[in-house]
Amino acid sequence: MAPKVVLTRYLDPDKLEGAAILKKAAKEGKIDYTAYDKPGNAPREWVLENVKGAESVVVMLGDKINDEFLDAAGPSLKVVSTMSAGYDHVDTAALKKRGIRLGTTPDALTDATADIGAMLTLMASRRAGEGIRAVVDGKWPTMPWDPLLLCGRGLQGSTVGVFGFGKIGQLTLKRLLGFGISRVLYSTSKIGQPLSPSKDHFSLSSLTSSLNVSFDPAQSLDELAKESDFLIVCCALTEETKGIINSSFLSKMKPSAYLINTARGPIVDSDALVAAVKEGKLAGAGLDVVDGEPNIGADHPLVREQKIVVLPHIGSATVETRSEMSRQAARNCLAGIGIEGFEEWDNEVKL
Repeated sequence: MAPKVVLTRYLDPDKLEGAAILKKAAKEGKIDYTAYDKPGNAPREWVLENVKGAESVVVMLGDKINDEFLDAAGPSLKVVSTMSAGYDHVDTAALKKRGIRLGTTPDALTDATADIGAMLTLMASRRAGEGIRAVVDGKWPTMPWDPLLLCGRGLQGSTVGVFGFGKIGQLTLKRLLGFGISRVLYSTSKIGQPLSPSKDHFSLSSLTSSLNVSFDPAQSLDELAKESDFLIVCCALTEETKGIINSSFLSKMKPSAYLINTARGPIVDSDALVAAVKEGKLAGAGLDVVDGEPNIGADHPLVREQKIVVLPHIGSATVETRSEMSRQAARNCLAGIGIEGFEEWDNEVKL
């Protein structure tokens, strides 16, 4: 009997390669395939019912992979493959206890997320969010030109701090280097750790040297806060990083500085961020991720604060990126149960 594979979200096989891969495997009789076939998230009841007896599942960020899910699947489950880079929706301890493997898709969205990080840096610092609101609200005709009207600050001569200096952090920085940055202050997973050659993914050391940019590891979180004119958050969400950008951290930043977050919402204390901007202790912020998303309405304090640009988590939102994410998720799903032609994982998390 072919192994049962479940996909918890409708994916268009004409646009997303992963869906086409799974459908082809099913047509060839390699898998017994069940997929949610309506737009939107599959109801939890559907997921728990259909995951019964599955050997491998492809899930999304909105799926809680916890004991309830794993109990419903039963002992047959060998692989959870998530179409995402992060996996804070997955109880990894529960997977490890049951011997279930986990696959993710981090490399697929590096470029697209770096684009958003660079865009948010420019939008926040050049007050584009405020400008767009003024135009949309019809206020432009009543805004006479003034030498300091909507003036922000440029990147020229600035210090850019990157908290979480992996591939996305480095590629975001690479996109900004042409704007005349004078210093890069970065933090790897361990504060004060220099960047090893194997982790210099884009030859940034040589590139920053050719552009006459200094390239220094932060010796402490305090230094990262105090020295950065632009602080770009790209670190993983862990117990250690949850809420690490709090009122204490923000109080050490320059009043002229900007905070950018393309990582995960809970890394930044939203209330503390709003307070810092309102009180003039921070110039502004650009966020693609927010704690509590997607339940962020028009009356949310972050949305109401004009100097904070908020996007609805679109870091990976290009058709090319989402298709590649789906492809990697499908391959991981099939590789984990030994389907012919899919012997290697694109990315397996070591639990």
